[in-house]
Amino acid sequence: MSSVNQSSTENINSDASSDLEIRIRRKLERQHFMHLIGADLTVITSGRVEAELALQQQHQQQRGFAHGGLVATLADLVAGFSAVTLIPDNYGLVTADLRVSYLHPGVGQRLRAIGWVLKAGRRLHFCEAEVWCDELLIAKASATMAVVEPAPQP
Repeated sequence: MSSVNQSSTENINSDASSDLEIRIRRKLERQHFMHLIGADLTVITSGRVEAELALQQQHQQQRGFAHGGLVATLADLVAGFSAVTLIPDNYGLVTADLRVSYLHPGVGQRLRAIGWVLKAGRRLHFCEAEVWCDELLIAKASATMAVVEPAPQP
């Protein structure tokens, strides 16, 4: 491929990823619970997102570990938004099923969650997620996300 063609292909890909990120960040404005816990999406690509959260006292359970509900929320968030990257802008998505396996207690400074789509269907998206505390994998999740079509206009 010539450098001119390669450059224009890179620009198109860059524009598409920029448009995707703008679209997802606009949807995140309505994701109030994510903002309440202090999470932020740090990577947004087609079929894959990552989120981070600085662990603070309000995120801990009674023994000082990251609360299991917080870990599940992060897994749900990244699995769901990885699927949102693959649906039309006027469609929605809800969690139909979420299974979380906790591997280690979350003790550290920062949680990082990674979510990706295994299979995108017309009505269901099958996703996975990992939640890391610093450099330790603390949870794995499997999620089924249901696509919500826009209501017909009268």
